[in-house]
Amino acid sequence: MPSDPGSEGHHEHDGGSFEGELGEKFWDERYRSSDALWSDEANPQLVAEVTGMAPGAALDVGCGEGADAIWLARQGWRVTAIDISGVALERAAAAARRAGTEVADRITWERCDLGERTPGGPFDLVSAQFMHLPEPERARLHTALAAAVAPGGALLIVGHDFSDLATGLRRPLWPGHFPGAAEVGADLAPEEWDVVVAESRARPAMGPDGEQVTVHDAVLRAERRS
Repeated sequence: MPSDPGSEGHHEHDGGSFEGELGEKFWDERYRSSDALWSDEANPQLVAEVTGMAPGAALDVGCGEGADAIWLARQGWRVTAIDISGVALERAAAAARRAGTEVADRITWERCDLGERTPGGPFDLVSAQFMHLPEPERARLHTALAAAVAPGGALLIVGHDFSDLATGLRRPLWPGHFPGAAEVGADLAPEEWDVVVAESRARPAMGPDGEQVTVHDAVLRAERRS
């Protein structure tokens, strides 16, 4: 279980850049440091926002050990799940096989360094959970993700909210790593996008000493106009 209480074992990319120090080698070594780096539960904001959507083609960005992709596949989505770490992808594929052939067959696992190439598409859902990057890498990532969304599709970006920096719950990163949901939404062209959700959302989490704490996620869900 990672020390950051906000992650609750969910996959995240805090800091670094596409080509920077937190690249493939870093993540492979981090995954090898533990039998399971993240939990096997889907991120709660993904579940909250996607439940009830008609399934189609989904892109899971930074899929880690596969919990989100497996949850999406169980809901009937066809998932392209990408991550920079080959170790994570091996674990994710194994977890999908344990979930059954019907689930595993709906997921394509791809090693992808977003500094080298951008996602294909189009996708009916593009989800990025806790991909924390500094500028200008963050803006490049969000531009690429938005471009991968099909007309009528949804973009879901979830991150740690900057409001938690003051509480000491987060690692000491630059505040710029934690944009608010409205800030992320403001980068979308208003003539192409409808912002459905842009808020800081509280949720319970486990603190570094096992105590119950409240953390906040910045949740953006936008729909591309048809």
